Amino acid sequence: MAPPRASWKGYLKIAEVTCPVALYAAASSSERIALHLVNRKTGNRVHRQFVDAATGKPVEREDQVKGYEVEKDEYVTLEPEEILAAVPESDKTLNVSAFIATSDVDDVYFDRPYYLGPSDRSAEEAFALIREGLRKADAAAVAQTVLFRRVRTVLIRALDTGLAATTLNYDYEVRAAKDAFADVPEIRIKGEMLELAKHIINTKRGAFDPAAFHDRYEEALAELVKAKFEGRAIEAPKPPKPQRAADLMAALRESAGLGPKGPSGPAPKKKPPARRASAETASPRRKAG
Repeated sequence: MAPPRASWKGYLKIAEVTCPVALYAAASSSERIALHLVNRKTGNRVHRQFVDAATGKPVEREDQVKGYEVEKDEYVTLEPEEILAAVPESDKTLNVSAFIATSDVDDVYFDRPYYLGPSDRSAEEAFALIREGLRKADAAAVAQTVLFRRVRTVLIRALDTGLAATTLNYDYEVRAAKDAFADVPEIRIKGEMLELAKHIINTKRGAFDPAAFHDRYEEALAELVKAKFEGRAIEAPKPPKPQRAADLMAALRESAGLGPKGPSGPAPKKKPPARRASAETASPRRKAG
């Protein structure tokens, strides 16, 4: 298999240690099924065309320009060379500014994953030194550089024989959690309900295996395309049966194997309550006077 094409090449700099590196995309959508817009009548592919919102007339590429809306239907236009001048200059260097614990960054700040490796054989020793230093210290490096015309913050961690480099969202790009959860009431769960929840979690603990998860939509789409191409009948999937709302405690007990459908079989029957004693046996007889 041919080596992946580098998305970026530059230098990783920690203090006075400089290492030539290459950045590779860790995730790609190129393997997904691509669907195109097609004219139903002719079977020809449809091309997108930009038109003027007011006149409805097509606008040629040379007449298209970026604009920022300052008021309703009023724009400040920016020429390509003006936008280009705003792009920060790049020295092609990932400058490490700090080392932090690998768990210090909340996942909501993660943007895109990349792999970082040495860009030539002469860099292998310096690269290994940086990688093993991060691994030994259980630390991650925070660096900045210009990537794809923007200044990006990058989190760098040891991964196998290389490094993982994750671009981070800026603080202004991440919505505050308190806004998302503003309408969620704070309910304290305790007692048997909480113990059952902990029991279920502990019995289902395992390791994350990405190969165990399948893109069911992609698989169904591939089967649909294949069936239509081969002229086979397409069976519509049966809609799932609606589930009735279950009592939360009953659902927990059943999930923990304590209900009628649990692995231990039907729930044990409760013993009938003890029969109440009769008046004669309930209290000793009084002697006749």
